[in-house]
Amino acid sequence: MEPLALATPRVTSLTQCIDSVADNGWALWPGFLSADDTAALAAHTLAVHADGHFHRAGVGRAGGLAIREGIRSDQVLWIDDAPPHPVLDHYREQMDQLREAINRALYLGLFDLESHLAVYPPGSAYERHLDRFRDDDLRTLTVVLYLNPPDWQDDDGGHLRFWAGGPDLEPIHIRPAGGTLAVFLSDRYWHAVEPARRTRLSVTGWFRRRPV
Repeated sequence: MEPLALATPRVTSLTQCIDSVADNGWALWPGFLSADDTAALAAHTLAVHADGHFHRAGVGRAGGLAIREGIRSDQVLWIDDAPPHPVLDHYREQMDQLREAINRALYLGLFDLESHLAVYPPGSAYERHLDRFRDDDLRTLTVVLYLNPPDWQDDDGGHLRFWAGGPDLEPIHIRPAGGTLAVFLSDRYWHAVEPARRTRLSVTGWFRRRPV
């Protein structure tokens, strides 16, 4: 497994995050969300999941959406469909601040955010993919916020396999540490979720631009 510190543009501030997206097309921000906020959002995710609000994730969109567990086997809940809660409001506020800052600096024209909570039960994974649909190019910037506990170890699996150098080169492997935010251009970077060995939690979102 390639060392994270040698392979990844790690950032610690909004300014560094914007610069890394501009220069590299992606960034990894450990500690984006505080430990307390991470634990609160994780607890809410697990509670809503236990109440049966989640559904099996599909592949594709609209009429082409299909359940294909050989490709992905996580369970998701779109935040717009989730029961209202202050931790979700806080997430939206932070994402909106990020969107506005990136737009001011990079002129990406990010308009809105679609996002879902994701639960990967042990054994679940998501095969290699891009985050932009073939017939819809509105998704521009992907943001993945990890909600896993601080004792998450490499042996727990669930790493983000990320083809930072291109789809034909070896990927790097990013441990999904709680509070970490991964940001990357949706149409450029192939990525996958390796099989989890314990329940893995995240919030995945896509900033979209306006349709032309």
